[in-house]
Amino acid sequence: MTGHVQEGSYDGAYISNTKIAHCYANRAMVLTDGRGATVRDRTGRRYIDFTAGIAVNILGHGRRDLARIAAREMRRRIHASNLFASVPTVQLAAHLVASGPFAACFFGNSGSEANEAALKFARLYAHRTRGAGHHGIVSFSQGFHGRTMGSLSATHKGSYREPFEPLVGGVRYLPFNDVSALAELDARTAGVIVEPIQGEGGLTAMSREFASVLSETCREHDIVLIADEVQSGMGRTGRLYGSNTVGLAPDIVTLSKPLAAGLPLSATLIPERINELLSPGDHGSTFGGNPVACAVALRVWRELTRTGFLDRVVQAGERLEAGLQSISAQSPILGTPRGLGMLRGVPVETDGEPAPDLLGRIIEQARVEGVLILRSGTNMIRLAPPLNIRDRLLTEGLARLERAVEQVTNDYEKETRTHE
Repeated sequence: MTGHVQEGSYDGAYISNTKIAHCYANRAMVLTDGRGATVRDRTGRRYIDFTAGIAVNILGHGRRDLARIAAREMRRRIHASNLFASVPTVQLAAHLVASGPFAACFFGNSGSEANEAALKFARLYAHRTRGAGHHGIVSFSQGFHGRTMGSLSATHKGSYREPFEPLVGGVRYLPFNDVSALAELDARTAGVIVEPIQGEGGLTAMSREFASVLSETCREHDIVLIADEVQSGMGRTGRLYGSNTVGLAPDIVTLSKPLAAGLPLSATLIPERINELLSPGDHGSTFGGNPVACAVALRVWRELTRTGFLDRVVQAGERLEAGLQSISAQSPILGTPRGLGMLRGVPVETDGEPAPDLLGRIIEQARVEGVLILRSGTNMIRLAPPLNIRDRLLTEGLARLERAVEQVTNDYEKETRTHE
């Protein structure tokens, strides 16, 4: 096929009318490059990045060390499949397994795949230890676990699930952080999947009481407890895993987003009692454990576990929390900040009711001010900067966010007065 191929319609920093599927926005900013906690659009304008690729780029952008490692591995071989072993893959698995009470690691490519594997392993364990009829899966209100059919079945929000029903059966949703609801768990339940902090569901953190009772109840009934750490893991809360921060004791931990700092990679960490029941062919992934991604992930892991790194994340998280508290206290359209560590947010609301339209205006105004932010749920500002963001950029990013909130607040108040 010859001739000119139309990519889309460019308008300054934005492109529209692309051939990207319509499940994504038709108009998007084009980012060309970045350095540290800043990125640049196609016009050359720089932004402070409080999104980190949706909590992925924990070490920031433009890392030459990661680029060198990836290039070195690609010169050796890009892919070998799981029919063979590669040194980076074996080494990374050993480090991840040593991070908790795990016996083995299953590698995939995305958070959805990691959770899909965890749900399959939970059912396999229940089936092979208790027999048929013990296949129930429990997740929680406002939880988000992915887009594949199994992980989507465990995702609470109806608008995500309903267009694709019927989904995988046997899934129930209990209210998050409701200790009394855990009495519904029994031996018929194969697995429970839960986020220590609900990334898409409004940044609500698990209470320590809920974590304790959930862990104990799952132990009592031999239910496989799965911690979805796709967003809260890898140091995001100031501990290695969000489970460590809230006091949850999971059997399985799922990781992805920041694991390889931007390359597709996921890990499902499993205990011995599940691993000893697995046989070749029970599950698999052609690309899972790709040696290039694993080599980069090894560098990420070594940086993350370097002495003092997580201490600094804790300090940065405290500054982020204090900054959001200050901004919220001065704005009539912001509620009480939520989250832990470097995964924080604040609800946008008027008269105590969610205000998603105002959230959209704040996100856009923040871009005008030169800081990129995310949304969570219907009305939450979500901030997930690189974990190693410099103090100066964190402070400046919060100042730009504050100006954006002030502008939207002033505009809203003028509109309100006009309509009175």
